[in-house]
Amino acid sequence: MSCKILISTTVNWPSTARHAAGFALAGCEVDAVAPRSAPVTFSRYVSDWYPYRPLSAVASLRSAIAQSQPDLVVSCDDRAIEILLQLYDAEREDSLVAALIERSLGTPHRYGRMISRESSMRAARALGIRVPDTLPVPNEDALTGCVEALGLPAVMKADGTWGGEGVCMVRTVEEALAAFRRLSRPPSRLKCVARAARRRDAHWLLSAAAPKYRAISIQKFVGGQPAASGFAAWNGEVTGAVYYDVLKADGAFGPPSVIRRVDCAQIAEATRLIAQYFGLSGLHGMDFIRDSKGDVHLIEINPRATQGGTLPFGPGRDLASALASCVAPGAKLRQQIENDTVVFFPREWLSDPASFWLANGHHDVPWDDPLILRAALQDTQPPTRGTPPRPAQHATVPLSPPAIART
Repeated sequence: MSCKILISTTVNWPSTARHAAGFALAGCEVDAVAPRSAPVTFSRYVSDWYPYRPLSAVASLRSAIAQSQPDLVVSCDDRAIEILLQLYDAEREDSLVAALIERSLGTPHRYGRMISRESSMRAARALGIRVPDTLPVPNEDALTGCVEALGLPAVMKADGTWGGEGVCMVRTVEEALAAFRRLSRPPSRLKCVARAARRRDAHWLLSAAAPKYRAISIQKFVGGQPAASGFAAWNGEVTGAVYYDVLKADGAFGPPSVIRRVDCAQIAEATRLIAQYFGLSGLHGMDFIRDSKGDVHLIEINPRATQGGTLPFGPGRDLASALASCVAPGAKLRQQIENDTVVFFPREWLSDPASFWLANGHHDVPWDDPLILRAALQDTQPPTRGTPPRPAQHATVPLSPPAIART
């Protein structure tokens, strides 16, 4: 029995195409609902593409589901999760679409608490997971008391943001006040319209028409090394997981460029407890800080597929196969990455061509998906969907070329 996956995204991250490839190589048929310019739309592993339209987001997703008829929807960014939840709220409880969303997410009505950065940390603490003290900041008057309670430095976070945006370190009360004003208030209508034109992103027009104030929280700073988990879950049980330390990242809060897979009982237990408490199904991730003693502190839950979840490290560590097997037993395992150190392409290549990690880690390069490779390098504008034609069958390719030419 085969499994059909609908990949859902509202952004142009090349990593979304890696999720599509993972499910295809696990034996699934893969469709995508995405913006026209998103790299996943021209991945050779995507069978059909359905346009995502920001100004009619819920209708776009509903139409894609009706045409694709998937077994599962896998959301690859936070906004895509929010739209899926909006569609769920708009459906009758006994509808086929509501049943699909419940199958894809697990327990949709618990996601509101998980998406809130402060509420999710409070829930994790109640489960016995080690988390930094995290407080809601409803207004500027409350901020001073929060800073006094937590001390400085601290980390301020805005709900509804991702990819390192909406997170900043503050070292003084003045910095905290400035950060609160910047993170909580929407940009002016003029700035939103200008960004919509410059970035060709209609989401900014929505911000101009209906500005939204974000919920802000402040978290006690914990020094140490970033770590994370990417996991597949089914009805609250973890079916596959990858745990890793972040060896190098883009800035203090940006995405990782070099990771090392690890076995970590603390991360595994935290992952199990969160999946069980929120009744999760699908692909998710969690961010941690490993302190100087080696203990991990949970700092954030990602309610969607993350980049670390694209990597196949063998049985129990291939998330696409683990999730697909819940719907269609016998899903294929992808070729296993043997090196626990992985260099995400192309960030480390671009930042340091002589990097130690390039010589000693696995290069996570999409050699088998040439248009995604080109998009990741950003050397041209994204090609239009359908050109050049996609091969009829998936080719078998090596994990990396025998040699890499550097310029």
